[in-house]
Amino acid sequence: MEMIILLCLIAYILGSIPSGLWIGKIFYKKDIRDFGSGNLGATNSFRVLGVKPGIVVTLMDILKGTAATLLPFFFQLDVNHHFWLLTGIFAIIGHSFPVFAKFKGGKAVATSAGVILAYAPWLFLAALIIFALSLKISKYVSLSSMVAAASALVISLFFQDWILVSIIAAIAVFIIYRHIPNIKRIKKGEEPKISWM
Repeated sequence: MEMIILLCLIAYILGSIPSGLWIGKIFYKKDIRDFGSGNLGATNSFRVLGVKPGIVVTLMDILKGTAATLLPFFFQLDVNHHFWLLTGIFAIIGHSFPVFAKFKGGKAVATSAGVILAYAPWLFLAALIIFALSLKISKYVSLSSMVAAASALVISLFFQDWILVSIIAAIAVFIIYRHIPNIKRIKKGEEPKISWM
């Protein structure tokens, strides 16, 4: 039990790494919280820093979710496979409420994707394809994120892993909740669209 608690703590710290904030400050002398949506996530990194740093931030946010989910494997902990999801959840919490950024983080889309990548790669791939198609059509990252999250929930039903389904459901609800301001802006026609795709 002590080891599980330790790994959850490590996962939270991994998730708390504010990739967009640190890359913006170190390489571009910008605090991305002062620009765009003010969010620490990958989308605002694209908007404020550009496509290349946005891609780097996205990959870092995905990988910290993946690394956190695989902690029980890395430490050769003899536990049920579902414990991987537990450490993954703590990475998502860390990303959304990071200790390194006054507990004000991103919307957890990329980090959640990283958790799914580690636990169910085929589900990650399916959600990624749906995200890309939605983004190509709508040009809204926020809308595409919500569509991908909802689609991942539906697709997860076919895995008949009900713990996974429950976790994906919780993640989808959380992601949609975090995007409520974006939903309001989309309705008003005020949500920024991407121009690079």
